[in-house]
Amino acid sequence: MAHGELARTIHECYQQLSHRWTTSINNVRNFHYNLEWFWIKSNREAGEEIRGRMPQVLSTAAPVLTPRFCFDERLLRDFLRLSRSTIDDSITQNLNALITPAQEGFDPSSTAVRRAEFRPQINPADCQSFKDNVLFPSWQTRSDVLTYCTGVATSPDPDDPDLILRQTESARDREREVDERLDPYSARFFPREARTESLANLIRNERTIEEIVRARTWGMVSEKCSVSSVSSTWEEALNSWRHSHQK
Repeated sequence: MAHGELARTIHECYQQLSHRWTTSINNVRNFHYNLEWFWIKSNREAGEEIRGRMPQVLSTAAPVLTPRFCFDERLLRDFLRLSRSTIDDSITQNLNALITPAQEGFDPSSTAVRRAEFRPQINPADCQSFKDNVLFPSWQTRSDVLTYCTGVATSPDPDDPDLILRQTESARDREREVDERLDPYSARFFPREARTESLANLIRNERTIEEIVRARTWGMVSEKCSVSSVSSTWEEALNSWRHSHQK
């Protein structure tokens, strides 16, 4: 009799454990299903939101080009810095936003297997659209600004507010009596720098920065977008874009 009760107790315990195991398996499956659904939904929504926001976020309006704009060196530097920070300095984030979200969702079992590093590639059409509508127009706008301001820096500047002051200082210097025996520094004269000279120095520095920034950006674009021509430089790519838009 005791043996029969023990067998019945073991059988009941087995049924309870089996029921609990089945319930746990179903809960895990439901969790994976819900996680997969959330993964796909959130990725798609995020991708659509980023794509819809891309033109507004990455657009840098061209300024009205006037000599006054160029001579306002702070305003000129701020425009160039803002354009670079919006497009070039955040190029990794901008390109990652173009990557198509995973269609199959997250597989929890994938975490148990060590895999080689995987770098997703951007859809070629999306990458080309980014270059044609965002990257190259931004570069061209900055090139236009620098070219225009270079012309301003090399042109006569009769409206220079410091022109009369510099002429007065130069005339005063010519009238000074120089006696280096009494004052070794009396022959030294440091004329006030014209604003065209200051602008020319600024333009040279900004062009050097542009060379460095564009080379770095193009390297990232070539890596993420799998640019077919390895020998293609950013200068060649930009010139090709210019020719295609002049037709």
